[in-house]
Amino acid sequence: MNEPQPIRPRPVLSELPAYAAGKPAAAVDGLVSYKLSSNENPYGPVPAVRAVLAEFTDFCRYPDPLSTALRERLGQHLDVSPQDIVTGAGSLGALTQIITTFAGAGPDGTQDEVIYAWRSFEAYPIVVRAAGARDVQVPLTADFRHDLDAMAAAITERTRVIILCTPNNPTGPALTGAEVEAFLAKVPQDVVVVLDEAYTEFITQPDAVDALSVYRRHDNVVVLRTFSKAHGLANLRVGYSVSHPHITQYLRVLATPFAVSSVAERAAIASLDHLDEVDERVGRIVAERERVMAGLAELGWDVPDSQGNLVWLPLGERAPEFVEAAARQALAVRGFGTEGVRVTIGEEEANTRFLQLCADFTSTS
Repeated sequence: MNEPQPIRPRPVLSELPAYAAGKPAAAVDGLVSYKLSSNENPYGPVPAVRAVLAEFTDFCRYPDPLSTALRERLGQHLDVSPQDIVTGAGSLGALTQIITTFAGAGPDGTQDEVIYAWRSFEAYPIVVRAAGARDVQVPLTADFRHDLDAMAAAITERTRVIILCTPNNPTGPALTGAEVEAFLAKVPQDVVVVLDEAYTEFITQPDAVDALSVYRRHDNVVVLRTFSKAHGLANLRVGYSVSHPHITQYLRVLATPFAVSSVAERAAIASLDHLDEVDERVGRIVAERERVMAGLAELGWDVPDSQGNLVWLPLGERAPEFVEAAARQALAVRGFGTEGVRVTIGEEEANTRFLQLCADFTSTS
């Protein structure tokens, strides 16, 4: 038998960082384990969604590739044309469609550029580099916010897409409407600007950017949203983008067929039809976030203002130590090397235990 020839993957694979999903908490005797590492909604979907899941039977049928019913329902909810909505497998799937549509490598080997803040959502470099484009990471400010002036200065003739994550994952701050408008005034009209709003439902900041209003005023803006967080549908993978027809016409060409299943589509519609119950769950999470933020301040922790369902601990070199200390308390948190630790707002008991851990960690530091 001939020796098998070596398989040659694309060279870019060696340049892709690994995506590190949040892990569940380890079991500790006498303690209930809590997963605070993936920004999941601890309360899950509303009862109407559970009923849809229980009643669904068409597993042998392909879904509507255009998610027509969901787009129409979203159009009503957002007061936008359904033609301006393109669905995807979570907001990450929708983002992948945007990047692969507008950024990549040219036949002469030149690379388009995608600008985003860093640290931000860790999938950004994976998606950008996999598309063949070059990612341009602009460091956050000292208070863990987007440095929009530096991002504007990073624009070149090769810039094709800019991503603004608001609220920023994993650090928490949200952009204001005024600063986004000022930033867009510096961006060429042929550059696509993505407002990634995966956590928008948790925002209470009065002057936070209204992304849909921005999209209505700017032809090059795309709004990115998901049902994974506030709606508690992370496992069903339902996300979408909102942009003008001159953008959506291209996004649909590269959209993954059948990315949103029929059961996921129906679940999302059911959640929208019971938005008051979704809002009640979100309100509970926001109240717990405010309790946690106040508790951290009382303990002397200096953390950035969070508008998501998360808090960021800028621990630097001590980040791995905190992750291990949390594990001993049956809490799974998300460490980012020696930069910091992101902690999801979870159940009341989990948050209280987290605050106690922070008190103990402070007293031993």
